[in-house]
Amino acid sequence: MSTTSLGFRSPVSRSEAASPNPARPAFDTEPLRAYMKKLLQTTLQHAVWTHDRDQVKSWMRDIKERVKDRMLEIQPTGFKYMVLVQISENLNQGGRADMVSHWEDGDACIHELFYNDSIICTCIALAVRSSS
Repeated sequence: MSTTSLGFRSPVSRSEAASPNPARPAFDTEPLRAYMKKLLQTTLQHAVWTHDRDQVKSWMRDIKERVKDRMLEIQPTGFKYMVLVQISENLNQGGRADMVSHWEDGDACIHELFYNDSIICTCIALAVRSSS
């Protein structure tokens, strides 16, 4: 039996649905992606895992604030921004992450991964258009 004979159908994506709002600009991801890659490399290239929580918090705070500030430089209005940073000890472990979203085409998720022999850092930046 096919799924169509059962009456199932895929929902219409928001990009295919008619929008009641006029088209608004999309967040420009490429300058942020390049910035995040360079920022993680320069901030963490010589970093060594430590159990000093304050040091790890300092790295994360520096990264997330600088990424958020860069997002505001790229597009100062019309978006809400979220930046998530995780730093963990590199013990040669495997890992996997995924995300699903339901948003408009102009919204963006930019992620960057950095690792060396001692640490693994994941940085995720989200730009979601505000309603105004």
